[in-house]
Amino acid sequence: MQSLDLPAVRQAAGTVQLPGSKSISNRCLLLAALAEGSTEIRDLLESDDTAVMLSALKLLGVAAEPGGDHALRVIGCAGAVPARQAELFLGNAGTAFRPLAAVLSLCGGNYRLSGVPRMHQRPISDLVDALRELGADIRYLGNEGFPPLVIGRGRVHLDGPIRVRGDVSSQFLTALLMALPLTGREAQIEVVGELISKPYIEITLNLMQRFGVRVERDGWQRFTFAGGQCYRSPGVIHVEGDASSASYFLAAGAIGGGPVRVEGVGRASIQGDVRFVDALQAMGAPIVLGDNWIAASAPVSGKLQAFDADFNHIPDAAMTLAVVALFADGPCVLRNIASWRVKETDRIAAMATELRKVGATVEAGADFLRVSPPLRLTPDAVIDTYDDHRMAMCFSLATLGGVALRINDPDCVAKTFPGYFGEFARIVR
Repeated sequence: MQSLDLPAVRQAAGTVQLPGSKSISNRCLLLAALAEGSTEIRDLLESDDTAVMLSALKLLGVAAEPGGDHALRVIGCAGAVPARQAELFLGNAGTAFRPLAAVLSLCGGNYRLSGVPRMHQRPISDLVDALRELGADIRYLGNEGFPPLVIGRGRVHLDGPIRVRGDVSSQFLTALLMALPLTGREAQIEVVGELISKPYIEITLNLMQRFGVRVERDGWQRFTFAGGQCYRSPGVIHVEGDASSASYFLAAGAIGGGPVRVEGVGRASIQGDVRFVDALQAMGAPIVLGDNWIAASAPVSGKLQAFDADFNHIPDAAMTLAVVALFADGPCVLRNIASWRVKETDRIAAMATELRKVGATVEAGADFLRVSPPLRLTPDAVIDTYDDHRMAMCFSLATLGGVALRINDPDCVAKTFPGYFGEFARIVR
């Protein structure tokens, strides 16, 4: 579909069952593949990014088979990847590319990893440098510091702490954390600089522990593994609903009256993006949480309060707040979001461009965005999505201002939420 016309709406209310978390799904797939024994993964997300990971694992010789309702059974390889040679195409899935690069660099085989053109523009040198420090044999096939990569048979050694920068992407640290238990030896990782997106590291550590590997954490600067650990299947593991996807529907409730209730994620979640509700509450939206659900409504006054806040901890869900800012009672500032620039697109530039189309005044900096809402939204805007699923989903919320708009390339939402627009249509009127 080249474009999708969304009608003007004013209200939002209803219940949404969330799809599985992408971050949890791809981590579970890889950990299950590396573990001893077979693992039944329930409520696995079905999307482009998980399909990319599954395809890669099958090319690497890992068996996976349907295991019942929304379940997949993965037969683990006990840390020994069967295929010693493979060419893997990983699309634009950072949650597949970065961890697989780290794992395969320790496997003693020959591999080529590539993706779509945008993936070849996303930096990976910080991870490659850390892996080379371990003795990995990794070469760049194109521009230095960027995919595609060729991984050869390096000689791994653990002579001291492995250092990795933490201020570009938390996925580099996640990749090292998930890969190092394959050595079976004591190891230590030191993070250089500020670690961004810490809640995603908490997801990684939580899931590794479920698969039998414990990591000792000294603040956010040092992570230590005891020797002799290996991944072992927990038997069955459930994937939570996606907290980032929840943000669109909760925002709709806060803008359009509500209540809108999302099911599959709640106060018991291991995902940091549930803290999106803190931002909505700060804007005056009533929030109610259960263990596995969240509901959001509009403020009694009907107007959301402006904000000026640091969103380093929830960079993906913060994109939703950039569009919610259109409905605030004054200018809103999103700070410490430099990681947006190396995502599926340069999200700071893209968001600024598209917000201006609907009438906002926007100032974009290296690591911040200031959004001043218009008195009235501009109708019939045509929103470009930059092959970025979150751009498409975020801007659907603008229709709650009573304006129709067109979303170009709406199918990009298949990366994480193929049925998004159908679910959105169900709760608005």
